[in-house]
Amino acid sequence: MKAIARRTGTFTHEIDVRGHQLIADEPPEHGGEDDGPSAQELLAASLAVCTATTIEMYARRKNWDIGRIAVETEYSPAERGAPTRFRLTLRLPANLTEEQLERLSVIAAKCPVHRTLDGEVMFDERIELVS
Repeated sequence: MKAIARRTGTFTHEIDVRGHQLIADEPPEHGGEDDGPSAQELLAASLAVCTATTIEMYARRKNWDIGRIAVETEYSPAERGAPTRFRLTLRLPANLTEEQLERLSVIAAKCPVHRTLDGEVMFDERIELVS
């Protein structure tokens, strides 16, 4: 997987991902023009959509009609002496059984973004000079 961010404004970036374009920016209180979500907001959005998709794929494999669901993610970045915190709220239909709710809750934590954030992460950084 690959994403490329190119600066188009003060803190505004056009992001290319697999032929799709997104815009990221910082809010005015951080010096941006608010042309799009911030990088940290995109991180929270990635976790929310990955969790929702994982739940939906699992339900489909089980032939469970779970209807419309929503996943809300609140994100508090790490501060000195405190860990990064994600609060996930799964909004699921009231007609699901206890067994379905339990399985979907377990499966939600297995989405690829959740596992990445929960696991060890390594970075390989390099600089390329361009003219």
